[in-house]
Amino acid sequence: MSTPSEIRVKDWSQLMAVLTDDKWQPSCGKYRANVVYRGLSNARYDLHTSLFRLRDRASGEVEQHLLRNFRKYAHRDTSPGDWDWNWLSVGQHHGLPTRLLDWTFSPYVALHFATSNVQHFDQDAAVWCVDYVATHNLLPAPLYDEIAALGGGLFTTEMLNKAAKSLDEFDKYRDPHGRGLLVFFEPPSLDDRIVNQSAVFSAISHPTACLSDWLLDHRDLYRKIVIPADQKWIVRNYLDQANVTERVLFPGLDGLSQWLLRYYGNRPTMHPQAPGAPGPN
Repeated sequence: MSTPSEIRVKDWSQLMAVLTDDKWQPSCGKYRANVVYRGLSNARYDLHTSLFRLRDRASGEVEQHLLRNFRKYAHRDTSPGDWDWNWLSVGQHHGLPTRLLDWTFSPYVALHFATSNVQHFDQDAAVWCVDYVATHNLLPAPLYDEIAALGGGLFTTEMLNKAAKSLDEFDKYRDPHGRGLLVFFEPPSLDDRIVNQSAVFSAISHPTACLSDWLLDHRDLYRKIVIPADQKWIVRNYLDQANVTERVLFPGLDGLSQWLLRYYGNRPTMHPQAPGAPGPN
């Protein structure tokens, strides 16, 4: 059953209408949607970070050990700037457990990640949508001062570094109830993958916080759009026709191989309404 913050769509047309509807946004963007998107192949998945999944050991101390050793053993030219926010971005990009979550400006990229895993085609998928401008309006100074000086929008790693030069400093920021605060920032353009995916990262000022829990306390800031399992192949087919594929989003031979494996591999039983699935001719 759909709720104001969770909407279960019926077909591709409704999915597109809901994803591009900006009337729900509390920030009321005039020229473009102030929204970032995250696609999940299973709608039951929470917004857990890779650091959260280490929760038996995860703490600020473990996070610092991970980041310190990553910096120590990485090539000296790995990070575009020698501060925590850049190193955290590089680590997230290469699979280091971090407090960050991946988001995108593009609803189509989010839909790709919601439908790229054919092993989950028997499960409903979801796309989370968050109003980042309204989220940042909750921030205290000096975090808010950094973003307000540029008229709102997203942080950069340089801006975050000015307001909090370390994760310890960042974690001192709390809301009036003592809970962590949420920021969204654009990572450095580390490679074509970051650029092609229109990548955005989120971070909460608590190392093991779960973003799903945070959003439940701020229901006006987000939407969760649920895609029924019987619609996933239809969505996947439209994305392939629009060239929103692994070959584009993961430039290089690895992405090409992933695309070919999915495109020509075993596929789930097609829903009768599907306009035709790709495959060998």
